[in-house]
Amino acid sequence: MTVHQNETNSIEVSDFLLNCFVRSPSWQHWLSLPLSLLFLLAMGANGILLITIWLEASLHEPMYYLLSLLSLLDIVLCLTVIPKVLVIFWFDLRLISFSACFFQMYIMNCFFAMESCTFMVMAYDRYVAICHPLRYRSIITDQFVAKAAIFILVRNVLFTVPVPILSAHLHYCGRTVIENCICANMSVSRLSCDDITINRFYQFAGGWTLLGSDLILIFLSYIFILRSVLRLKAVGAVAKALSTCSSHFILILFFNTTLLVFVLTHVAKKKVSPDVPVLLNVLHHVIPAALNPIVYGVRTQEIKQGIHRLRKKGW
Repeated sequence: MTVHQNETNSIEVSDFLLNCFVRSPSWQHWLSLPLSLLFLLAMGANGILLITIWLEASLHEPMYYLLSLLSLLDIVLCLTVIPKVLVIFWFDLRLISFSACFFQMYIMNCFFAMESCTFMVMAYDRYVAICHPLRYRSIITDQFVAKAAIFILVRNVLFTVPVPILSAHLHYCGRTVIENCICANMSVSRLSCDDITINRFYQFAGGWTLLGSDLILIFLSYIFILRSVLRLKAVGAVAKALSTCSSHFILILFFNTTLLVFVLTHVAKKKVSPDVPVLLNVLHHVIPAALNPIVYGVRTQEIKQGIHRLRKKGW
């Protein structure tokens, strides 16, 4: 932990100290093994899914390109957060440089928002597949996926850039101990001796604008899907239609349930241990990443067949 004092008596911080589970330090010991296993599962499952989609020509379809994007985002989020947390748990190496902390903050905010936006595009894909099946291949094309990927990238890169910039320009007055396992925006900004009202407002307004708009559009997509499905009269058509989008819906539940519990524990922080939101924040970066490829691998016949064919080829 390095602190420099300049000529005007302001203090320049060059490192932070991540202090996980301040009130429950024993959590680190029993969390290290399951967190390691979840991390390995997330890396392995997403890696297998990406390789399968890349090598199997039958999976070179827009829906699977979107799934590849989701897996890639999961991998980046895991690699940004979990290795540092495990290093803290195993070796007590809690120091993180000023620049590395704000880089981690940016990646977490940006890629988290990109994942939410990807779920929204996937919901639109399922909406077109169910509600306009005859027009699906003319609407959901490779060009559509390319444009959607550019939109996901540009929207979230631009909207999340101010988060680390606002925090990095604060004066920290020698306070360098972050009561978190990761460089979450408000956990870091709270150390500043400046007014952080703008930081709080942008985190709240920006987060709910991006994630809230995605969630509303996802919700509307599934309302239209449900309405369209209920109109089907053919035998087995309802079950088949619901099966095509059930995997995606399960992933959205994983993603938003963890987020909802995390928000609720923050709202009720006086009634729960401050370490609970820290734990949920860490788990939110690994549990959906570990479960997403498994759900698709188990519930999507084409992916299961693709993995089986690769195993036969010796992969």
